[in-house]
Amino acid sequence: MVGWRVPRSHPRYHSLVLRERLVEAWRRGIVVPEGLIAHGRGECFDYLIGEETQEFARRAARAAAALLLLAEYPVISVNGNTAALAARDVVLLAEAVGARIEVNLFYRTEERARKIAELLRENGAKEVLGVDDATGVIPGLEHARGRVSPRGILRADVVLVALEDGDRTEALRRIGKKVIAIDLNPLSRTARAANISIVDNVVRALPEIRRHVEELRDAPREELEEILRGYSNEEVLGEALRFIAKRLTELAEKGITIRFD
Repeated sequence: MVGWRVPRSHPRYHSLVLRERLVEAWRRGIVVPEGLIAHGRGECFDYLIGEETQEFARRAARAAAALLLLAEYPVISVNGNTAALAARDVVLLAEAVGARIEVNLFYRTEERARKIAELLRENGAKEVLGVDDATGVIPGLEHARGRVSPRGILRADVVLVALEDGDRTEALRRIGKKVIAIDLNPLSRTARAANISIVDNVVRALPEIRRHVEELRDAPREELEEILRGYSNEEVLGEALRFIAKRLTELAEKGITIRFD
């Protein structure tokens, strides 16, 4: 079982279990070494926000839920890290909003794409796009990450991306897609380019979006549209940065340092 080497008494138990999941997924060929590096960067930002879902992330998750409920053809894009950390939550959210699930990879091999799809199916996905049907191309992306399914991302009006690269988010926006990003780094190009950026750990953000989906499911369209009109991604990212700055200042004044172990 993943995490069996980590005693529950360890102060960083939950963080270490996530690392174990990623290492196990790397052994299975689902995660690439570069993905392990990316997780370390995100983990650093998670420390900075206190490893908890903050109010700015909740507000973004609520807006994301409203946008997904209003979408005509939503798609959840999944890479190796997202599959390793939150495959079941991806499937549950997709079911809740009627979204398609599509594999999309920066470091793509057909074998890896199939393994990620298999993991998603093990967690209840009935259909996974982006493997054998990745025949479409996002204009402006020459890399394999530009390969998408004509029945998925290429057709979507709303795309949820987690742990993504900024180039693809920018490219999706250029072709008229509305993008929801889950990204712990409020300074990343992904976070800044998306319509809605949830600055939170993906393992917390996906259930938080789903919680808001259940709350808003029976809300009239006008209420959902009002939530989006009242949402500003720039304000949310600014609030995330101010939160980090305030927290670091308070810790420094108390003589407390954040431990990275």
